[in-house]
Amino acid sequence: MAGDWVLGIESTAHTFSFGLVDGDGKPRPSASDTIRPTEGGIHPREAAEHHVELSTTLFNKILSENDLSPADIGVVSYSQGPGMGACLRTGAAAARAISTHLDIPLIGVNHCVAHIEIGREQCGCDDPILLYVSGGNTQVIARLEGRYRVLGETLDIGIGNMLDKFARKHGIPFPGGPVIEKKALKWLEANPNPTLEGLELPYAVHGMDLAFSGLMSAANKLVSQGVPFEAVCWSLQEHAFAACIEVAERALAHTGKTEILLGGGVACNQRLRDMSSIMCEERGASSHCPPRMYCIDNGTMIARLGWLEIKHGRTTSLVQSGIDQEMRTDQSPISWP
Repeated sequence: MAGDWVLGIESTAHTFSFGLVDGDGKPRPSASDTIRPTEGGIHPREAAEHHVELSTTLFNKILSENDLSPADIGVVSYSQGPGMGACLRTGAAAARAISTHLDIPLIGVNHCVAHIEIGREQCGCDDPILLYVSGGNTQVIARLEGRYRVLGETLDIGIGNMLDKFARKHGIPFPGGPVIEKKALKWLEANPNPTLEGLELPYAVHGMDLAFSGLMSAANKLVSQGVPFEAVCWSLQEHAFAACIEVAERALAHTGKTEILLGGGVACNQRLRDMSSIMCEERGASSHCPPRMYCIDNGTMIARLGWLEIKHGRTTSLVQSGIDQEMRTDQSPISWP
């Protein structure tokens, strides 16, 4: 007889991760591994090969760390989309194999919605605006009439991708975002009262949407003109994050909601967290962000969403279990409170 634990498999991009929630939906830390190329970006085939090689190791690790056996798993969920096709297929294949072998239900879930739900669980949010800032995407999301609706999003590349591309241009390997954060802090330490004079970058807000390519190109130009790299890192963060917070504030005003929830890998950045807190304090709202291990891609958030889905009667048949690289946040019906 199967147990009541839910296993979650995350494989949308560079990170392959197995996570768990217990029968009450309480999360456990994931067992994860991330491919880190020494040069260039993430190659989908190489990332998928990385995931295949680690499948058995990570599955055994998550069970061992929680003193469980395969028989304790009652449901397996996986990221069905969006993401890199080769990576998604690897995770889906692993989930199908486990589901079939253990004869337990299979649930394909929406990666973006999983970020929201693990954040709500960790932060105790009720009905927040989600500022979703990741490598592959940037969206401002609110729940309305049984779905998470995208109120604004990037028109070109995700903010994390932009930061990584800028870093890579200047010799910093993936992931570049954390290095940019450190460089910006170094500039602040040397210049405690900085101004944007000589460091201006284009306005990234387009109505409720965002565009980051122009920011990146202008930042590269400043570096080529001899502006100190740390100063440009600081300016790039300030402009990009201020644009995101501006759109999130507009979403609060439009919807009348009173909570902001940050999610996605870029939500690990302390400056973005601080900007959100300042804005919310000025508006009489509250800003929330889950622990960093639940901001980055992780299997636990997939398990948590799988737990919610099966509690409300949804499973995925093998025929329906194909991946969807371009799955939209608002494609998934939301039936839970």
